[in-house]
Amino acid sequence: MMKILVIHGPNLQLLGEREVSVYGKVTLKQINAALEKEAKTLGVALAIEQSNHEGAIVDRVGNARESFDAILINPAAYTHTSVAIRDALAACGLPAVEVHLSHIYRREDFRQHSMTAPACVAQVTGFGKDSYLLGLRGLVAYASQMKPKKKTSAVRKRK
Repeated sequence: MMKILVIHGPNLQLLGEREVSVYGKVTLKQINAALEKEAKTLGVALAIEQSNHEGAIVDRVGNARESFDAILINPAAYTHTSVAIRDALAACGLPAVEVHLSHIYRREDFRQHSMTAPACVAQVTGFGKDSYLLGLRGLVAYASQMKPKKKTSAVRKRK
């Protein structure tokens, strides 16, 4: 069964309460429930995490290839600032889709550039909660067409 890591970035635990005019009334719990329901329909397993800490997200992405087949990520504010998360996404070797509730290209100038999107296979923005669901569907379709990962030992004996 395909396993997908879902990462929610900083301040997303406040959804439904913060800047409702931008992000709507949907809560992170509701998004996660919708993702779990869609994952069941698609026949995939999810691990869902939220962090406000850039280093924690970098660590999680960097270690994802050990247990996951793909990553669905909303880097939130780190989208526009984090070379570290961008580099982790590029280095991990897993397909990733970046998602955003709001349409970042219709917002403030500083939000209209994504540092992380170039390290992803796609970006979905502006559809609210459905950005996550569309991103998940696309990611599953994309990852399903990839060749299976070869399991290799990271430890080699020295002669």
